[in-house]
Amino acid sequence: MLDTVKHFRELSPELYKFAGGKGGMLAKMFKGGYPVPEGFVILPSAFREDILNNEAWQETQFLLNEIRKNNKDAMFAVRSSALSEDSKSASFAGEFETVLNAETDDKILEAIYTVFNSRNSQRVKVYSSVQGVDEFHRVAVVVQLMVNSEVSGVLFSADPITGSYVNMIGNYVHGLGEQLVSGESDAFPFRLMRPKGRYSGPDELKKYASDLYEYASKLEKEMKSPQDIEWAVADGKLYLLQCRPITTLTSGNLDTYEINESLSGDSLWVNTNVGEAIPDVITPLTWSIVRSLDVESGFIPGYFLWSGNICGRIYSNISQRLSAITALYGFDVKRGMSLMGDLFGQFPEGMNVPVYPFARLELIKIMFPRIKNLIKNTMKASKNMHEHIKNTPEWCRNISEKIKVASTPEELLSLWNDELQPYNSKAWWIHVAGGSKAVIAMTLSKKLNEMVGAEDSNALLSNLRGDSVLASLGPVVGISNVVKGSISREEYLELYGHRGPHEFELSISDPSEDESWLKRQINEFTASDTDVDKLLNEQRTKFEDALKRYKDKFPNKTKWLDKQLKKAAEGARNRESARSELVRVFRINRAFALKAGEIIGIGEDVFFLYIDDIINVLTKNDESSLMFISARKTNYEKFKELPPFPSIIKGRFNPSEWIKDENRRMDYYDSSKTVSTSPDSEILKGFPGAGGKVEGTVRVLLNPEDGDKLQQGEILVATTTNVGWTPLFPRAAAVVTDVGAPLSHAAIVAREMGIPAVVGCGNATLRLKTGDRVIVDGGNGIVEKLKK
Repeated sequence: MLDTVKHFRELSPELYKFAGGKGGMLAKMFKGGYPVPEGFVILPSAFREDILNNEAWQETQFLLNEIRKNNKDAMFAVRSSALSEDSKSASFAGEFETVLNAETDDKILEAIYTVFNSRNSQRVKVYSSVQGVDEFHRVAVVVQLMVNSEVSGVLFSADPITGSYVNMIGNYVHGLGEQLVSGESDAFPFRLMRPKGRYSGPDELKKYASDLYEYASKLEKEMKSPQDIEWAVADGKLYLLQCRPITTLTSGNLDTYEINESLSGDSLWVNTNVGEAIPDVITPLTWSIVRSLDVESGFIPGYFLWSGNICGRIYSNISQRLSAITALYGFDVKRGMSLMGDLFGQFPEGMNVPVYPFARLELIKIMFPRIKNLIKNTMKASKNMHEHIKNTPEWCRNISEKIKVASTPEELLSLWNDELQPYNSKAWWIHVAGGSKAVIAMTLSKKLNEMVGAEDSNALLSNLRGDSVLASLGPVVGISNVVKGSISREEYLELYGHRGPHEFELSISDPSEDESWLKRQINEFTASDTDVDKLLNEQRTKFEDALKRYKDKFPNKTKWLDKQLKKAAEGARNRESARSELVRVFRINRAFALKAGEIIGIGEDVFFLYIDDIINVLTKNDESSLMFISARKTNYEKFKELPPFPSIIKGRFNPSEWIKDENRRMDYYDSSKTVSTSPDSEILKGFPGAGGKVEGTVRVLLNPEDGDKLQQGEILVATTTNVGWTPLFPRAAAVVTDVGAPLSHAAIVAREMGIPAVVGCGNATLRLKTGDRVIVDGGNGIVEKLKK
């Protein structure tokens, strides 16, 4: 057999890319047992200067005769399969020529040339230009047994307009499918409703509905994306004629880092917690490492907690999590949202939340081994947590030295495979285990709110540090200790040099690398005349007063509270310490990347490779990914120029369109309807972050690097805060954020320092301006804007 003409059953995976989207997919389906009419692919290599070579033509005739033996009076369809056709980004549907009902060898040869030469047509050139595809197309040709269709149709496994997965949507005509494509005949619509494929449409198609649903579900799962399927019925049998991704529901182009996962379907995206941890537009390398860790601990199909990517910004796609909860436990959506509220923040009232229609038994079958893995690794991590936290600083010092002296690809690759990658995974699981323990404080908070009210509940949960220092408080307490002379600058950097406002973005240096960072913090701290110890002691007093009031009111529940507070404190300390050590380990990936960039010879451009790209270069000397660096950098810079996105995004989000809307909202975006402009109200509502009520002057800061503008006693208003903002907190009379939830960084640190905080307001940075006077009521989650 020649490598120029291949029967579907003989086309190997290595040749799929030369067979084009259509040819490769037909071969996959044919070999996978789907009802695909028999056929073969003439590869581009069969043509020399636009002429089909003799050997290829002889092989074509041989295969034609083989098919004719089992199919009397066989007719053939000859179709294009350009290498750029039927891809995720461009379908080229109907742009190349198709010839049907070719019977004789002469007619088939003529049809092959008609199809092959259509790559030079004006309409293909225009479509290529619009799609940004090279006009010079390499074309394979598919020759396939013709089926005399009684009914022809298409089926989309998701709604190509809204991205909803609730129904598969299709339509059909009587006769050949070309009438459907050309619009020559009216089409009959039908739906297949998930999760069981219940049919809604004309009765004549009903008997084929279950098979269509089964094939579409299976193909969607195998291809890992919603599919556009062409099908036909001939002599009472269902055939699949073509399958390709729904181009309107693609999450983007990995090669060029044009990633917008909101476009892949109708989902609810939230960045309440993860946007605080990773506030930056992130580079391809950072995203690829976080995504690999997220996948490792994931147990819900399609759900990413830490690595949903919308134009370089990190979101959690909580529709999948909510859908799993409702499918498994039979909860309604409203109750499911309530359960997730403390973790992900509050949702706009009346929002129609898209739910993926999981089938309960199928979901259990998929999730069971993943949950088993989650439980096993979490239990192991919990057992090893204290030892890990204790040993990680020394491990990081040692691996840093090894990376520094590595000089060959083999040495660096060995460090990644044998040490750094496994330790990344270990630190991640410790972090997951630590996060699971923090739920204790959240549950206790709800109970105490009912018993003693929000203010005293807040005070009782404000001393979780006990006699130690929470890791998130470490930087500000550490700077105070440097100023007092308790520790040296070197000791500070050893303890906290890995923590900063951009700690999860590997392309940005951390305080340990920037000699001027600590100097600036010390100068600002000294100039503000802040007394951190006094703040902590005052909050300790508030805690003790609230504790006394509780004991007077509930003398029989004192032991219960002591036990619960002890558990909550341990959970909070474990969570914060595990998070800090995860960051410490994660920063080592930057050292690894810089060394890889040095060895490969691309310097800091290495941050625009995915981790798999780096491994391929080091392992196989495969530098094919380097050609994409320029495009990835361009898109990364384009993403950075966009303003922060809404903290809640429902449906398919196009930032280029959103930014044109002068009345756009920062709290949420809903693609299914026009969201009314937030009323010009004097009241902003958010989550109670830390108790207390204070009046003051607003200072809006877009990043912590502008911290020197914050004056003592002002109200700090920011999109989000993380540990890099901590040194500013002692100067603030209160903190207000767009993004946040009760377990977020701003809430925890503010509570410990006795600073009122309202988090998760959605659009505080738009509705408030520097100089405004406001009253911040942290206990009730309200910010009142005062009239001038």
